[in-house]
Order: sequence, then C-alpha cells, then structure tokens
Amino acid sequence: MQISVMSFNIQHCLNYRTRQIDFDLFAQVIRQSGADIVGLNEVNGRGAGADYLPQAEILAERLGFHAYFAQAIAFDGVNPYGNALLSRYSIETAQTILIPDPETRGYAGYYETRCLLKAVVRTPLTVCVTHFGLNPDEQVLAQETVLAQIEDQRCVLMGDFNMTPDAELLQSIRARMTDTAALIQGPTATFPSDRPDRKLDYLFLSRDLTVQSAEILPAIASDHRPYFTVLSF
Repeated sequence: MQISVMSFNIQHCLNYRTRQIDFDLFAQVIRQSGADIVGLNEVNGRGAGADYLPQAEILAERLGFHAYFAQAIAFDGVNPYGNALLSRYSIETAQTILIPDPETRGYAGYYETRCLLKAVVRTPLTVCVTHFGLNPDEQVLAQETVLAQIEDQRCVLMGDFNMTPDAELLQSIRARMTDTAALIQGPTATFPSDRPDRKLDYLFLSRDLTVQSAEILPAIASDHRPYFTVLSF
C-alpha cells in the first residue's frame, strides 16, 4: 500500500503575501499536493476572536477529509490554538498529549505550551504531529514526550521541530525512525517560504515503512514550505 503524507505549518492560514486569512489558498496547496494525510501546525480552533474559526474543520470540509484538532493552548483563555490532522482515511482514534512545561524557565525567550497529536487512521497507521518550543528546556521535554509516544511499527512523526538537522536532540529520534530528508533531491530548507535558508520541519517514519520519495514543495502560502513524502508498506 502506498500513502502520501505532508507536514505543513500553516501559520493559522495566514497568506504569507497578503497577510490575510486565506482558506482557499491553503486548501488549494493541500489538494494539489495529492497528500492523503496532512499534519498541521499553528492551527486555530473555534474561539471568541474573529479569526478563531475551526480551521481544521473548514479545510477538511473543502477537501472532503476527516479532521482532528489538538489544542495546546487557549490564548486569552478562550481562543484555542494547536496542531491538527487532516486525513483522507477515517480517523479511528485520536488524542491530545500535552508536552510538560519546564518547571523553571531557563532562558529569556518566548515560552508556549505545546502538544503532541497522536491518532490512528484506518490503514492502520499511527500518526503523530507535534510542534516543538523555541527554547532548549522546552525542546528536551518535547523530545522526551515524543520518544514515549511514537510506535516502532506503522508510525509517522512529523511537524515543526524548531531546530536544525544538526541538533543533538534529533539523534535519539533518528535512532528509532527513518529521517525521510535523506531522500530529498535538492534543497531541504523549509523556512522562510519565500527564501528558505533553514530546515525546521521534519517527517520521520518507523523502520518498517519504506520511503518512496520526499520533497519540499515550492509553495509560498504560509511562512513555512510544505514537506511531502510518499511511503509504502
């Protein structure tokens, strides 16, 4: 069986060029990619703010997909924000696993509660979508959460890890999973989308899955470019 998977930080569907919320653009990028399963970062849920619409559900409706939204935080206590999964296949189970916050903040940077979305889609395939924090102490806790939740068979892990490929924290994930970036022909950078100069987004597969192809799509919709992989089992 062959399945196409995409990781995409959509920056709450903000058009990178017009700076307006643009569901049509993001639905078009996903549709044209041909992806069967899409992990999304920086997604708004339904809240009190005018821009806090159920974005995963809106995109899923336009694509004819199933959707699950994983809330990591609620801005101002009422505006949900987190990760999401879109799937051409039915979502059998799904859960939101919060990544612990550091007990004390060791850095001066911006801190934000993050989460890991873990779902099983009908094939079956376990799909994990995450978005790591910006600070090293947050990233350690995110790595520990990921290692505790990934499966060793039929598992995909993807998202914005906010670190470059030489980061030491990625090595323990590579020890258990295949980093599909090895198959990318050409540049691997994903950010910023208009002139990408660094790789922040990743797509890992459990060892029993075969990577058929991997590429960074040249779409300028969000501030990140989509990362697309075809796998088989």
